Amino acid sequence: MAVTPGQFLKTVRERLQVGLREVQEASTIIASEEANENFYVSAARLTQIENEASMPSVFKLFTLCCIYGLDLHEVLSKYGVNANRTHSYGTRFLPDVTRTLSAEIHGLVEKVTIPVRLDPTFRWETTQLINRVVALWGEIPAAFLLRCNPRHHTYGFVGLADRTMFPLLRPGSLVMIDPQRRRILQNGWKNEFERPVYFVELREGYRCAWCQVDGSRLTLIPHPISGLPVRSFSLASEVDVLGQVVGVAMRLTPPDTATSERAPRLPEPDEPVK
Repeated sequence: MAVTPGQFLKTVRERLQVGLREVQEASTIIASEEANENFYVSAARLTQIENEASMPSVFKLFTLCCIYGLDLHEVLSKYGVNANRTHSYGTRFLPDVTRTLSAEIHGLVEKVTIPVRLDPTFRWETTQLINRVVALWGEIPAAFLLRCNPRHHTYGFVGLADRTMFPLLRPGSLVMIDPQRRRILQNGWKNEFERPVYFVELREGYRCAWCQVDGSRLTLIPHPISGLPVRSFSLASEVDVLGQVVGVAMRLTPPDTATSERAPRLPEPDEPVK
């Protein structure tokens, strides 16, 4: 027999060894601090919620979640309301209206999508956006990503032939890009490690670099050790700032194909060992 939402809330309360009157007293405090009497849950109303097919208001659910230490969105799911389902309907209605859409993920049991395999045609020598070259995506529980926020970031790959920010960002690095940080900062850093690095899209591809804005021109400034020249582009037509690099996964030693070619070759299964 399926457990009703009310029975679930009652089980949680009893496991916490909290009485009806204690919940009522705690709700009085919440209602007072929120300046809204709708947050108040009387002992009689809680008994009704627990034992009858009675749908509490969102205010009272909020109060019970605060007292019991529950996630509001997970409790809503007990009543058949999945907050994440709003995403599936988000573009089906009012299609002609320009607006923002939430990408927030609610509930630790929800699945999130991550890249599992890259397209085999991915050109490792060029700097690219990872999001555009993923061949296979997989799902993992959102709880695994509590310490990061992938839905708010874009990921890029620094091409093996791109030495713009070497040695600060080595070729082959994976970078995390914050698209909310597109405004070029002109000062405020003390050294090269603090100076913001931006991921930009050009007509010829992508680049990671320090940037400087002079009027309608954006200048890409490579690391001095890279030996590459400073380049200037029109902000209106030649370059698009995708965001600031806020994280990096980088090899400390570059790929060395020559070393692998000199390494001893293991014999094939049918080849006699010499």
